Amino acid sequence: MGRLIRPFSQSSMALAMLGLASLSAVCAATPATAADETAAPGRALSRCPAPADYASPLVEKLPKKGIRTFDRLERERPLAAHAPVPPGLRGAIRRVELPKGSRKLVALTLDLCEQTGEIAGYDGAIFDYLRRERVKATLFTGGKWMRSHEPRARQLIIDPLFEMANHGWAHRNLRLLTGTGLRDEIVGPQRAYEAIRADLLNDKGLAADQCLSPDASLRVPARIGLFRFPFGACNAAALDAVNDAGLLAIQWDLSTGDPSPTQSARAIADAMIRNAKPGSIIIAHANGRGFNTAAALPIAIPKLRALGFEFVTVSELLAAGRPVIAQSCYDSRPGDTDRYDALFALKPPRPAAPGTIPGAK
Repeated sequence: MGRLIRPFSQSSMALAMLGLASLSAVCAATPATAADETAAPGRALSRCPAPADYASPLVEKLPKKGIRTFDRLERERPLAAHAPVPPGLRGAIRRVELPKGSRKLVALTLDLCEQTGEIAGYDGAIFDYLRRERVKATLFTGGKWMRSHEPRARQLIIDPLFEMANHGWAHRNLRLLTGTGLRDEIVGPQRAYEAIRADLLNDKGLAADQCLSPDASLRVPARIGLFRFPFGACNAAALDAVNDAGLLAIQWDLSTGDPSPTQSARAIADAMIRNAKPGSIIIAHANGRGFNTAAALPIAIPKLRALGFEFVTVSELLAAGRPVIAQSCYDSRPGDTDRYDALFALKPPRPAAPGTIPGAK
């Protein structure tokens, strides 16, 4: 099913070369619940957010269809330098094998994806809980989602609990893309991330935002180093394109099943508790399509902690052991995401017009 990469010492060296050692699913296209399409995806935050700015009304969680305000591709910009992923780390990373007798580390990952013609949600209850309980998570974030939820993206980028990661521009099936279309889906989130980061930091990497401490600015890396394929689907060409862009491809070995409305909070929690192993990568959703996830995490996380599990970011997990790598992308068995070749074959986003503001109509 998968293969182990080279010995741990060599893999750690390769991670350091990528700049990742210093960093401490399928996104179901479920029909959106009807909601007020004029509701903002998050009210504008002041330069110095107050506690009330983190509050999230229920309407913010609900995806809204028929909104194309942010469909344009992100404008081109010079990007931070990167190197292709070295041979020993190329492929789809499904979990991490930890040294015998080491700490029981697991990585919780949350997808924040958004397709064209919609504004996806923001499940604030999930982040309220993670912050309150000091639970780390890696957020696989769509570039379009960052733009349509920019105040929330700013909050997440500067929060030391969370690691930002790339989930494609508009959640398109990369198995069906080639050339510029493939590149834009991979690079678009990096463009959005670096544009938001530039607004937070000055050209010396120091806090430009007066509300950020120097310590906070050090935790905002210059680029995103991890990628998750939309729909969990890839082919050899897409894998190569992601790795050539300097991104590690991250899958999972534990799916909560939260995109299904029939999956109860108890069922999600039971899946996490029953199937978690040291080195597991858990996939869930925080974009309004993680049904019952907010209620499941307070059940699962205390029980997993009682069993000795510790929650770390994906990059921390990778640095602690040997990634298990497959040469194809799948949910639970090879080939099970191939069905997305026929489903959700989305139209390409509109190109960004010269001189336009990214995301503007």
